Amino acid sequence: MSASTSRAARLAAGRRTAWVVALVPLLIAIAALVLVPEGSRTAKATDTLPAGADSTLAVELGDQLPEDEGQIAIVLWTADSGKLDQSAIEDLNGQAVQLLQKEGGAQPEGAGGQSRGSGGSGGAQQGPVVVAEDGTAAFAAVPVTSSSATDNIDKIESLRDQLRADAPDGVTVQVTGPAGIQADIGQVFDGADTNLLLATAGVVALLLLITYRSPILWLVPLAVVGVADRLASVVATNVLEVTGLAWDESTVGILSVLVFGAGTDYALLLISRYRDELKTTESRHEAMAHALSRTTEAVLSSATTVVLGLLTLLLSAIPTTRGLGVACAVGVVIAATFALVVLPAALVLFGRWVFWPRVPHVGDTVLVDSNSLWHRVGDAVARRPRTFVVGTVAGLAVLASGTLSITTGLDPADQFLQRPEAISAAERLGQSFPAGTSDPIHVVTRAEPQQVLAAVEDVDGVSSARVTTEAGGIARIDAVPDADPGSDAAASIVTDVRGAVADFDDTHVGGGDAESLDAGDYAGQDRLVILPLILLLVLGALLLLLRSIVAPLLLVATVVATYAASMGASWWLFRTVFDFDAMDTGVPLLAFLFLVALGVDYNIFLVTRAREEARQHGTRTGMLRALTATGGVITSAGILLAAVFAVLGVLPLVVLAQLGAIIFVGVLLDTLLVRTVLVPALALTLGEKFWWPRKVTG
Repeated sequence: MSASTSRAARLAAGRRTAWVVALVPLLIAIAALVLVPEGSRTAKATDTLPAGADSTLAVELGDQLPEDEGQIAIVLWTADSGKLDQSAIEDLNGQAVQLLQKEGGAQPEGAGGQSRGSGGSGGAQQGPVVVAEDGTAAFAAVPVTSSSATDNIDKIESLRDQLRADAPDGVTVQVTGPAGIQADIGQVFDGADTNLLLATAGVVALLLLITYRSPILWLVPLAVVGVADRLASVVATNVLEVTGLAWDESTVGILSVLVFGAGTDYALLLISRYRDELKTTESRHEAMAHALSRTTEAVLSSATTVVLGLLTLLLSAIPTTRGLGVACAVGVVIAATFALVVLPAALVLFGRWVFWPRVPHVGDTVLVDSNSLWHRVGDAVARRPRTFVVGTVAGLAVLASGTLSITTGLDPADQFLQRPEAISAAERLGQSFPAGTSDPIHVVTRAEPQQVLAAVEDVDGVSSARVTTEAGGIARIDAVPDADPGSDAAASIVTDVRGAVADFDDTHVGGGDAESLDAGDYAGQDRLVILPLILLLVLGALLLLLRSIVAPLLLVATVVATYAASMGASWWLFRTVFDFDAMDTGVPLLAFLFLVALGVDYNIFLVTRAREEARQHGTRTGMLRALTATGGVITSAGILLAAVFAVLGVLPLVVLAQLGAIIFVGVLLDTLLVRTVLVPALALTLGEKFWWPRKVTG
């Protein structure tokens, strides 16, 4: 404990200074929340696409084309029974013409169209409407020009309302296509920040109430962390705006979950130590100063490691992933600051009665000397440490074996927990028209368009292709594949199209399947670069903190084992319980980051206390006393963090549900098994060698 840390602790907990330390940051935060709005930006089509990927270059080149066409919405009409009659088709054509005139667009040949006859679209062209060969369905492609994601949602909803009102009797109408899918994704986040915040705060409040069994105490950390969360949202989004980093609707949600989780973890550690100090110290101010001094090293080490780990996301190829890393790093800094500055000052202002009805008094048994559950667990581990090491490692290995069968890459239809209209319409469209009609391949080129078109048409699996836009020396060709979007066959066709146009200068292939293919490739590259770097940062932080070699290596190994086990166990849950066919390509990286960076928290909480106890009691007794003292708080913190990340499931996106589930499983494994059984067993097995080359006793 350094002199500067001790002085800062006495300032935060001082009889005359505590109210200033508590009040001033809160007033500054509230003023910022009132006066400074959250950062804002106009979303770009390339925000979620890997920089430098062929599909990204296609979007960037396509942005130079005239914008009057906008994104394409595909309007699908289907007969409730039998076939569409001629009068209905004429009515639909009239509606389509009015829609095209309203949007200022030209009359297209249908989505994807064709350059050779009408058979390529799987139907007959009748005006702007294409009628299926089976007569049961018809569609028209309508451009939707919007200024923002919100504007696109509003226009698609207005379009749907108008179409339903005008639909002929016996005809059902739906809207899909890129504009429809983007609108449905956007609607997932309509009011999501508020719902997620309320759910997160509710979970934290409930678990704090259960943990402390006090009607008052839980309000203090919840209020402090709640203010920190709102401040983090404002500061982080403004930092992203100033730095030009991209973010999307999920960024603020994940940030909020992380701030509540990390901030409450730090609060639990501090309050646990403060309660113990009140049992040996008469003055609550001295008790808090001592508790804060002993807690600061662990919290600062933990927060620093998490922040550095999050900043490794700046190396990601995905712009929004880079923004997520910076936003969450800002959030952890604010959470740790409030936990170490505002919370101790606020707690000491209330006095001992804030713990009512379980008020700690001088002379009460301190946690480390109690016969708690974790004291008994420690005794059991101490009797057969090698058996516990072998048993827990074997259990983790069995769970980790599930990783061998993981597949990544979600189909468009599998991205939602609840299937929206755009997805169900796309599937119905594929029953009467070529499978890729709702999401054609886009080839954007500066080469001679007809030559490129001829090359694309010669690709096996392309049912039709046509030049849809040409201006300023740039042309876009839409090609309809005869494979379902998101399928292996569709990805193979994209690869073949890329090969066919590879010899043309400045020619790039985009579209949904091309973007998914690139996302998978670049996600693999991100993992190869970022995962080892995160491990090196965590290892470096533990080396500096413990000044040991053996302990940090073992602790990092346990974190990796926890990650592998949680991925394998979660995959079995996804396949057998939730019926997920694949894991989103970005989930493994984010799950690794959060599990490793946050998992090291519990390592630090345990081993710093073990080192402290070992100075007086030796390694064996010191580790057992540390487990007794921290087992409860680590378990409480882990359960709370797991529950908070599980709240991501309130958003009906599979990617967030998967991320939340993996972290939920991983944190529970870490806190209930690895950190409270395996790590103590390793330390007891190795004895003094655990700290090698440092000596912590004598």
